[in-house]
Amino acid sequence: MDPLNKLASLFAEFPGIGSRQSRRFVHYLLKRDKAYITELLRLIEELKESVSECSRCHRYFTKKHREAGGECAICSDKGRDRTMLMVVEKDSDLDAIERSGTYHGLYFVLGGILPILEKHPESKIRIGALLTLLEKESINIQEVILACAVTPESEHTAEYVRNEIVPIAEAHLMTVTTLGRGLSTGTELEYSDADTLRYALEGRK
Repeated sequence: MDPLNKLASLFAEFPGIGSRQSRRFVHYLLKRDKAYITELLRLIEELKESVSECSRCHRYFTKKHREAGGECAICSDKGRDRTMLMVVEKDSDLDAIERSGTYHGLYFVLGGILPILEKHPESKIRIGALLTLLEKESINIQEVILACAVTPESEHTAEYVRNEIVPIAEAHLMTVTTLGRGLSTGTELEYSDADTLRYALEGRK
């Protein structure tokens, strides 16, 4: 395969990117100058070195902000409400909630969603790590908020996670809630505005 098609096929592996868009990316790069390409290559090469995964919530963050124990700035912030744990699908959902300024608790990033017929859930989301965290911090956590998108696969994911954590929640008197219907069906959290997220959070049940 020639470099043009090979690069296009790599771009097509990005979430939400089809073959037509991936080829547009390649042609865009062909029109840019050498300095742009050099900088792009440098940033890609440094990505793994400069970004780390939080040992607690599993979000990605730049290492220059890393605190003791490998936790991100949110998890290591003593001012956060540690009685609340919001479970989100991906980093961009966490970022959207933070931008809304409506939530001040802690997070856990599942790392994906479950296809409805998935036979090995543990290979798609961090359910084991979530259960471990709930047991470890059961003395503090009073409420677990399942903040998944309003799509069939996301709702299936939320149902699966709820069923898995209920035994721990009941044993430690935790409340398990989901976001209210401020979110329309089919809505992704990362594309929701601050007011919509606030209404969804306030209307959780």
